[in-house]
This record gives sequence, structure tokens and C-alpha cells, in this order.
Amino acid sequence: MIKTSTMLLDELAAYQDPFGKIRRMCQAGELYPLTRGLYETDANAPGFMLAAAIYGPSYLSFEYALSFYDLIPERVFTYTSATRGKGKKKTYENHFGRYSYADIPVAAFPYGTEILQQGDYACAIATPEKAVCDKLYQIRSVHSIKALKTLLFEDLRIDPEQFASLDQKLLTELCPLYHSSTLDVFNRYL
Repeated sequence: MIKTSTMLLDELAAYQDPFGKIRRMCQAGELYPLTRGLYETDANAPGFMLAAAIYGPSYLSFEYALSFYDLIPERVFTYTSATRGKGKKKTYENHFGRYSYADIPVAAFPYGTEILQQGDYACAIATPEKAVCDKLYQIRSVHSIKALKTLLFEDLRIDPEQFASLDQKLLTELCPLYHSSTLDVFNRYL
């Protein structure tokens, strides 16, 4: 269960030094710091389910989502998430793994996500189509369909069969929201 410092201070109000007690609980493995002021009580909590709590608003996307949906063959060890309006990239490391956050345009942010539920945990993840668009937004400008195909199927190693099964209509609806030359070329390719 995720707990904030405020929640813990309320629970530990009877202690003379509640901050000291929190520190001792972390050393004893009863609490696991996620980021400043945020803790997890379960050492076996699924790391990907904690991504949105660590830095938000965000949802899992980019390489992590592409791997999650088996669009790329690589196993991804960093929980990559999309954010909006932050203006900078952020990275966190804790007991549960490495977390990376990068911006996408505000107009594209609310579309193409779904909720994953696992036990008492829930998180948002990009649909396969949204993960492809988010990843293409992150990459250098591509100006030709030939270069785009090379990027998709050779550089990113997206599985052509999996790619063919994506919802083309959703992809064409998402592309204009990014205002990106790479996604304009991608939209032409579709």
C-alpha cells in the first residue's frame, strides 16, 4: 500500500519522534521509499503499478508499453512513462526499479490509455497505438516514408505482424494531436 509522509505522521502521532520512526521502519524493511514523502509498505508490490504515484500525472508508455504489448522483442527494465506540461525529463530509482518520465504534448495526453488492475493496485498504460505514437514523438524528425519504415521495423524493431494488427483508425486520429513532422509522415504512411 502506498503511503504519504502525512499519512504516516498521522499513524505515528503517538511517537515522540515520528520522523525517526519512519527512518527506522525504512531501515527495517517495513517501508520502502519511492520518492521524497512517498512510501510503499509491500516489498513485493509490482513496480510498474507504482509509476503513476511516483510522478504524475503520467501513464506507462514508450519502450515499456511497446515491450508489454510484445511490439518489440526487447525486455525493458525501466518503467517509462509519459507526462504532460512538465518541460523536463525525470528519472527515479528505488527498491522497485528505475522510472523514467518524458513529456508529450498536452493535446495528446488524455487519449489512448487504459487502466490495468492487479490486486489492490491500478495504473494507466498507453494502448499499443498510443505507445507507438508517443515513441515516435520522442524520436528525431523523419521526413520520408522510407526513413519511417527503417525507423519502425529496423531501428525500433517493431514486429510487422503485431504492427499490422494495430487499430489504423485510432492511429490516424492520434497522429495530428502531436504536431510533429515524424507523426505527420507516419500518418501519411498509414
